[in-house]
Amino acid sequence: MDKIAKIMSSVFSPILVPTYGVILAMTCSILTVLPASTKTWVAFITLLITGGIPVLGITALYFTRRISDPGLNNRGERTWPYIFTFVAYLLCAFYLYRINAPEWLWSFPIGGALAVAVSIVVNLRWKISAHLAAMGGLVAMLFAIVGRGEAMPCIEWVIAVTILLTGLLATSRIVLGRHTPWQTIAGAVNGFVCVTLASLLF
Repeated sequence: MDKIAKIMSSVFSPILVPTYGVILAMTCSILTVLPASTKTWVAFITLLITGGIPVLGITALYFTRRISDPGLNNRGERTWPYIFTFVAYLLCAFYLYRINAPEWLWSFPIGGALAVAVSIVVNLRWKISAHLAAMGGLVAMLFAIVGRGEAMPCIEWVIAVTILLTGLLATSRIVLGRHTPWQTIAGAVNGFVCVTLASLLF
C-alpha cells in the first residue's frame, strides 16, 4: 500500500500537475485543433518552467544543507521551495500569456501561484497539502473550461477521473503519514478556490 501511495505522490507532484493541466486543456477544449507539434512544444516549455525551476532550487537547497529532505516533509523547510514554485508558476503564466493562450489557460498557473502564496502563509503555523492544492487547481481549471463553453465532450470523463485521482492522492498522503485528512481537504479547497478566483478575474 505504501508503495502505491509513494507512486501516486510522485506522479501527481505539484511540479508536474501544471503540465498535466496544459496537456488536458489542449486535449479537452477547443485548443485540440492546434497542431500536435505546437501542443507538444507548449507542454514541454510548461514542464521546463514549472518542473525545472523548483527542482533546481530544491536540489541547490539540499546540497547546501538548507533543507534535510528533498521530499519537503519538514514543515519548517518548505518556505524557500514554495517561493521557487511560486515564481515558476508566474513565469509559466507569463509564457502562456505571451503566446496568446486563452485567459482561462494562463489564469490556471496564476491561480496556482496564489494557492502557493496561501500555502506559504498557512505553513508558518500548520502543514497544508501542496499536492492536493495542485489537484484542486486542476479540477477548477477543467470546470473553468466548461464554464467558458469551450469544452469538448470528453471533458466530462476527464473531470470525473481527475476528481477520483484527487481522492486517491489524498488517501495516499494520509497513508504515508504526510498529512491529516483535514490538511488534504484544506489543500484541495485552497487550490480549487484560488484557480476559480483567477479564472473569474481574467
